[in-house]
Amino acid sequence: QVQLVESGGGLVQAGGSLRLSCAASGNIFSINTMAWYRQAPGKQRELVAVITSSGRTNYADSLRGRFTISRDNAKNTVYLQMNSLKPEDTAVYYCNVVLSGPSIMMYWGKGTLVTVSS
Repeated sequence: QVQLVESGGGLVQAGGSLRLSCAASGNIFSINTMAWYRQAPGKQRELVAVITSSGRTNYADSLRGRFTISRDNAKNTVYLQMNSLKPEDTAVYYCNVVLSGPSIMMYWGKGTLVTVSS
């Protein structure tokens, strides 16, 4: 079993910044991709950003330039730096990790709430 623990969510004013963290622990053989998703009230969960094991990144087009994903492989941790936050960024942000090993498994964190006030 693998556990993902997100942290760093909270309340910020529009234009502010926030940094999310997600630490993976447990029965880890190898981490393939790490990603952040978000789900706003009344909307579907959407991809925010993905980072591969080699460090390549992809972002939702609307977030490119404001959000930055990174990872610390030694700590099995992925980060999301969020700048120039807007009220429409308000959502629960979820960490997602895909493991590669004896079997390929996907895990989700419980989510951390980000609220951006106007």
